[in-house]
Amino acid sequence: MSGKAVARAGKSIDWDHLSKVVVSDAGKRELASLRRAYDDVAATLNEKFNVKPTSINWDFYKQKLGPSVVNIFQQSYESLDKQVPDYQDDLTPVYEAKHQELLKKALVEEEDSKRKIVLLEKEIENVREQKAALKTMTVDEYFAKNPEVKEKIDDEIRNHNWGYKSMRPQHLDCHPDVSHVQLPSHCYS
Repeated sequence: MSGKAVARAGKSIDWDHLSKVVVSDAGKRELASLRRAYDDVAATLNEKFNVKPTSINWDFYKQKLGPSVVNIFQQSYESLDKQVPDYQDDLTPVYEAKHQELLKKALVEEEDSKRKIVLLEKEIENVREQKAALKTMTVDEYFAKNPEVKEKIDDEIRNHNWGYKSMRPQHLDCHPDVSHVQLPSHCYS
Protein backbone atom coordinates (compact mmCIF):
# COMPACT_ATOMS: atom_id res chain seq x y z
CA MET A 1 0.00 0.00 0.00
CA SER A 2 1.51 3.30 -1.00
CA GLY A 3 1.71 6.35 1.20
CA LYS A 4 -1.06 7.96 -0.85
CA ALA A 5 -3.34 4.99 -0.22
CA VAL A 6 -2.68 5.28 3.52
CA ALA A 7 -3.49 8.98 3.37
CA ARG A 8 -6.76 8.24 1.54
CA ALA A 9 -7.68 5.58 4.11
CA GLY A 10 -6.90 7.98 6.95
CA LYS A 11 -9.16 10.62 5.48
CA SER A 12 -12.06 8.18 5.36
CA ILE A 13 -11.95 7.66 9.14
CA ASP A 14 -14.13 10.25 10.82
CA TRP A 15 -12.26 10.61 14.10
CA ASP A 16 -14.49 13.49 15.27
CA HIS A 17 -17.61 11.40 14.83
CA LEU A 18 -16.03 8.46 16.63
CA SER A 19 -15.02 10.67 19.55
CA LYS A 20 -18.64 11.87 19.85
CA VAL A 21 -20.06 8.35 19.68
CA VAL A 22 -17.73 6.89 22.33
CA VAL A 23 -19.08 7.96 25.71
CA SER A 24 -17.12 6.10 28.36
CA ASP A 25 -13.77 7.33 29.63
CA ALA A 26 -12.15 3.95 28.97
CA GLY A 27 -13.52 3.98 25.43
CA LYS A 28 -12.17 7.47 24.81
CA ARG A 29 -8.74 6.40 26.04
CA GLU A 30 -8.82 3.38 23.73
CA LEU A 31 -9.92 5.55 20.79
CA ALA A 32 -7.09 8.02 21.45
CA SER A 33 -4.63 5.11 21.63
CA LEU A 34 -5.99 3.72 18.35
CA ARG A 35 -5.66 7.10 16.66
CA ARG A 36 -2.06 7.51 17.84
CA ALA A 37 -1.19 4.01 16.62
CA TYR A 38 -2.90 4.69 13.29
CA ASP A 39 -1.04 7.98 12.87
CA ASP A 40 2.27 6.27 13.69
CA VAL A 41 1.66 3.55 11.10
CA ALA A 42 0.60 6.11 8.48
CA ALA A 43 3.71 8.21 9.14
CA THR A 44 5.96 5.14 8.89
CA LEU A 45 4.36 4.04 5.63
CA ASN A 46 4.64 7.55 4.21
CA GLU A 47 8.33 7.64 5.08
CA LYS A 48 9.06 4.24 3.56
CA PHE A 49 7.04 4.47 0.37
CA ASN A 50 7.39 8.14 -0.58
CA VAL A 51 11.18 8.35 -0.43
CA LYS A 52 12.76 8.76 -3.87
CA PRO A 53 16.10 7.05 -4.21
CA THR A 54 19.01 9.42 -4.63
CA SER A 55 21.32 9.03 -7.56
CA ILE A 56 24.76 7.63 -6.84
CA ASN A 57 27.66 10.08 -7.13
CA TRP A 58 30.14 7.74 -8.84
CA ASP A 59 32.86 10.41 -9.11
CA PHE A 60 32.92 10.80 -5.34
CA TYR A 61 33.48 7.07 -4.84
CA LYS A 62 36.08 6.93 -7.66
CA GLN A 63 38.16 9.54 -5.81
CA LYS A 64 37.84 7.76 -2.46
CA LEU A 65 38.10 4.10 -3.50
CA GLY A 66 39.79 4.15 -6.83
CA PRO A 67 38.22 4.00 -10.30
CA SER A 68 38.76 0.29 -11.04
CA VAL A 69 36.61 -0.99 -8.12
CA VAL A 70 33.95 1.68 -8.58
CA ASN A 71 33.74 1.00 -12.33
CA ILE A 72 32.88 -2.65 -11.63
CA PHE A 73 30.10 -1.62 -9.24
CA GLN A 74 28.88 1.07 -11.66
CA GLN A 75 28.68 -1.38 -14.59
CA SER A 76 26.87 -3.93 -12.45
CA TYR A 77 24.44 -1.33 -11.16
CA GLU A 78 23.70 0.05 -14.61
CA SER A 79 23.13 -3.43 -16.01
CA LEU A 80 20.27 -3.97 -13.55
CA ASP A 81 16.76 -3.13 -14.55
CA LYS A 82 16.28 0.30 -13.05
CA GLN A 83 12.54 0.04 -13.02
CA VAL A 84 11.22 -1.17 -9.72
CA PRO A 85 8.15 -3.24 -10.48
CA ASP A 86 4.90 -1.79 -9.25
CA TYR A 87 3.30 -3.64 -6.44
CA GLN A 88 0.09 -5.27 -7.58
CA ASP A 89 -2.29 -4.98 -4.67
CA ASP A 90 -4.63 -7.94 -4.76
CA LEU A 91 -5.26 -8.11 -1.02
CA THR A 92 -7.03 -4.78 -0.55
CA PRO A 93 -10.30 -5.90 -2.21
CA VAL A 94 -10.42 -8.98 0.01
CA TYR A 95 -9.87 -6.98 3.16
CA GLU A 96 -12.22 -4.21 2.05
CA ALA A 97 -14.99 -6.82 1.74
CA LYS A 98 -14.18 -8.13 5.21
CA HIS A 99 -14.07 -4.57 6.50
CA GLN A 100 -17.51 -3.80 5.03
CA GLU A 101 -18.89 -6.97 6.62
CA LEU A 102 -17.48 -5.93 9.99
CA LEU A 103 -18.95 -2.45 9.56
CA LYS A 104 -22.39 -3.96 8.94
CA LYS A 105 -22.06 -6.07 12.09
CA ALA A 106 -20.91 -3.02 14.02
CA LEU A 107 -23.94 -1.02 12.84
CA VAL A 108 -26.29 -3.81 13.95
CA GLU A 109 -24.55 -3.93 17.34
CA GLU A 110 -24.72 -0.14 17.58
CA GLU A 111 -28.49 -0.15 16.97
CA ASP A 112 -28.93 -2.96 19.50
CA SER A 113 -26.86 -1.02 22.02
CA LYS A 114 -28.94 2.12 21.45
CA ARG A 115 -32.14 0.15 22.11
CA LYS A 116 -30.65 -1.33 25.27
CA ILE A 117 -29.49 2.10 26.41
CA VAL A 118 -33.02 3.50 26.02
CA LEU A 119 -34.48 0.58 28.01
CA LEU A 120 -31.87 0.89 30.73
CA GLU A 121 -32.37 4.65 30.99
CA LYS A 122 -36.12 4.08 31.42
CA GLU A 123 -35.40 1.49 34.09
CA ILE A 124 -33.01 3.84 35.89
CA GLU A 125 -35.62 6.62 35.79
CA ASN A 126 -38.24 4.21 37.14
CA VAL A 127 -35.94 3.21 40.02
CA ARG A 128 -35.23 6.87 40.79
CA GLU A 129 -38.96 7.63 40.86
CA GLN A 130 -39.61 4.65 43.14
CA LYS A 131 -36.77 5.70 45.42
CA ALA A 132 -38.11 9.25 45.66
CA ALA A 133 -41.67 7.98 46.18
CA LEU A 134 -40.64 5.67 49.02
CA LYS A 135 -39.64 8.66 51.12
CA THR A 136 -43.20 10.01 51.17
CA MET A 137 -45.31 6.92 50.39
CA THR A 138 -47.84 5.69 52.92
CA VAL A 139 -48.53 2.02 53.59
CA ASP A 140 -51.92 2.30 51.87
CA GLU A 141 -50.29 3.76 48.75
CA TYR A 142 -47.71 0.97 48.75
CA PHE A 143 -50.44 -1.67 49.09
CA ALA A 144 -52.41 -0.03 46.27
CA LYS A 145 -49.38 -0.41 43.97
CA ASN A 146 -48.51 -3.90 45.28
CA PRO A 147 -51.76 -5.75 46.17
CA GLU A 148 -49.97 -9.13 46.23
CA VAL A 149 -47.87 -7.95 49.20
CA LYS A 150 -51.03 -6.87 51.10
CA GLU A 151 -52.65 -10.26 50.39
CA LYS A 152 -49.56 -12.12 51.62
CA ILE A 153 -49.47 -10.11 54.85
CA ASP A 154 -53.22 -10.61 55.43
CA ASP A 155 -52.81 -14.39 54.94
CA GLU A 156 -49.96 -14.47 57.46
CA ILE A 157 -52.07 -12.59 60.00
CA ARG A 158 -55.09 -14.89 59.44
CA ASN A 159 -52.87 -17.95 59.91
CA HIS A 160 -51.08 -16.49 62.93
CA ASN A 161 -47.78 -16.67 61.12
CA TRP A 162 -45.82 -13.77 62.56
CA GLY A 163 -42.57 -14.55 60.81
CA TYR A 164 -40.84 -16.06 63.86
CA LYS A 165 -41.19 -19.17 66.01
CA SER A 166 -42.73 -18.70 69.37
CA MET A 167 -40.21 -18.63 72.20
CA ARG A 168 -42.87 -19.67 74.70
CA PRO A 169 -42.44 -23.22 76.07
CA GLN A 170 -45.13 -25.63 74.91
CA HIS A 171 -46.00 -26.86 78.40
CA LEU A 172 -47.33 -23.39 79.17
CA ASP A 173 -49.97 -23.65 76.45
CA CYS A 174 -53.47 -24.51 77.64
CA HIS A 175 -53.86 -28.22 76.90
CA PRO A 176 -56.35 -29.93 79.21
CA ASP A 177 -55.15 -33.41 78.28
CA VAL A 178 -51.79 -32.82 79.93
CA SER A 179 -52.32 -33.91 83.53
CA HIS A 180 -48.80 -34.00 84.87
CA VAL A 181 -48.10 -30.32 84.08
CA GLN A 182 -49.38 -27.60 86.30
CA LEU A 183 -51.37 -25.27 84.07
CA PRO A 184 -51.49 -21.57 84.62
CA SER A 185 -54.60 -20.24 86.33
CA HIS A 186 -55.92 -18.53 83.19
CA CYS A 187 -56.32 -21.96 81.54
CA TYR A 188 -58.95 -23.10 84.11
CA SER A 189 -61.52 -20.54 83.32
